[in-house]
Amino acid sequence: MAFAQDADIQKKLKGFDREMAKALKDWNMPGVGVGIVKDGKLVFVKGYGYRDYEKKLPITANTLFPIASNTKLFTATAVGFLVNEGKLDWDKPIKTYVPAIQFYNNELNNTITIRDMLAHRTGVTRHDLIWFKSTFTRNELFEKLKYLEPAQSLRQGFLYNNLMYAASGHIIEIIEGKTWESYLKERIFGPLKMNSTVFSIGDMKKQQDIFVPFNEKRDTDVLYQIPYLEETEGLGPAGSVISNINDLSHWLSALMNKGIFEGKQVIPEAVVKATMEPSIVLKNGLLDQGFTEVLNPVYGMGRQSVSYRGHQLVLHGGDLPGIHSQISYMPQDNVGVIVFVIGDHSFSYNSITYNIYEHLLGLSVTPWSERGIKNRDAGKKLGKEGRAKAMEGQVKNTKPSHELTDYMGDFENDAYGIINISQKDGQLFFTKYKIQLPMHHFHYDRFDTVNDEEVGFYSLNYQTNPQGEIDRFVVSMDEGEVTFAKKADAGLSTEETLKQYTGTYKIGTSKIEVVLKNKNHLFIAGSPDLELIPYKPHLFKTKEYADFTIEFILENGKVTAMKQKDGTGEYEIKKDDSGK
Repeated sequence: MAFAQDADIQKKLKGFDREMAKALKDWNMPGVGVGIVKDGKLVFVKGYGYRDYEKKLPITANTLFPIASNTKLFTATAVGFLVNEGKLDWDKPIKTYVPAIQFYNNELNNTITIRDMLAHRTGVTRHDLIWFKSTFTRNELFEKLKYLEPAQSLRQGFLYNNLMYAASGHIIEIIEGKTWESYLKERIFGPLKMNSTVFSIGDMKKQQDIFVPFNEKRDTDVLYQIPYLEETEGLGPAGSVISNINDLSHWLSALMNKGIFEGKQVIPEAVVKATMEPSIVLKNGLLDQGFTEVLNPVYGMGRQSVSYRGHQLVLHGGDLPGIHSQISYMPQDNVGVIVFVIGDHSFSYNSITYNIYEHLLGLSVTPWSERGIKNRDAGKKLGKEGRAKAMEGQVKNTKPSHELTDYMGDFENDAYGIINISQKDGQLFFTKYKIQLPMHHFHYDRFDTVNDEEVGFYSLNYQTNPQGEIDRFVVSMDEGEVTFAKKADAGLSTEETLKQYTGTYKIGTSKIEVVLKNKNHLFIAGSPDLELIPYKPHLFKTKEYADFTIEFILENGKVTAMKQKDGTGEYEIKKDDSGK
């Protein structure tokens, strides 16, 4: 059913409905929504399949979908307003304007600009499992930037990073003193009359005309409903906007008309141009496959630009579980396309977009679907065969080195937060944010979760400290291995608990001072001070020496000595209360 029609567009799209009907069948797609903007107006809207596959409800111009990473251009544009007003500069270190921001080292602190953050060229990789299904606030994610070690040098390559966009949105909040959401409503959504656009699944659910996510069950052709990804508030500026074809046509119209909408300059023209200017070259994966339709891909800020069969195409995709989107336009041809695709297994929104432009430009239709099916089928076959061999490499008849309870507890990483390992009825469970998966012993001190098609697979390789205790595990996450250290009971770090250990300890005529700083940090005074990290009741470690512990000795509830243990022996140092 077409919801907006233009005779010329309909003529140019002859045969497209047939192609989409075939693609829906070949790819087992639940639903696709398409909108076309020409000369500033929405001239075509059509739904293929359903917005709710189970209830067979149609896609309309007002169906709300998460636009995912198409949110990024809204954030880059909002930052552009601040640049235009002299509150930021694209190319000066962001720390000049926002002293609170901290990156991994001083080199990055002194050089990273807001353009670097918005162009994905900071050298820091994705680290998406920090935010995925987490309840971290935007400020908490902002504070985690300092733990993210670069994988490559600044401005030497494109490394997509959602956290840099979350941080960019928070920078708007710091400078303007209002939420990123409020700023977008005031400066963009309101003036563009994007009256249906919201920021959360909760608000989306208050409406009737909304999409429902369906995926294909792994190794089958069965479509099933999956949960909405609702934990997107902290990451908001990277991907939380929810909109429809009607509202997004206003956005496209302004972008295509130098920032002007209905005769008013909503977005400064300089900002529209700045976000489109190339900031970093992208790898051309299609060219590597021998396909030459797409050439010269570059990324600006919040969008990329390519040459598609000789026509400049500005575009960006968006991907969240069960829903995928693309918003694009051809500046010289004054036409834009909005595509929503339901289902992670579905036909690529890139391919649908390319085919639409081919129809509109009178070009021959490239067989993108057929090309994609070959890759899809090969990938399915490889995945099924690979998962069948998951237990190969297992060393048979091994046992854990410790009791099962020793593998339990809270394990923490500064960037990724806490993973809890618990037990119920002899079964270990892995809990990370809102992800909970059962675990099984693989071999030695390795435990694996089930391989869940929605939230993934985790293999935990436990390690012991020099004292022979399980104190951490290493797990592959995102782009590398991440270490989670066993977290001590928070009660061991209270001021009341730590205060009892302070005082003077004597070895002969030499004195050792144990002091408390900032209420909950205990140190042996020296040059430098040696911080004591609570580990167990009355037992402390240090960051510097894994084989070194300090145990405080109590008699009748009073500290009388501290005992130093290391590889050379055990040394008891009496507490000196003579000065009291």
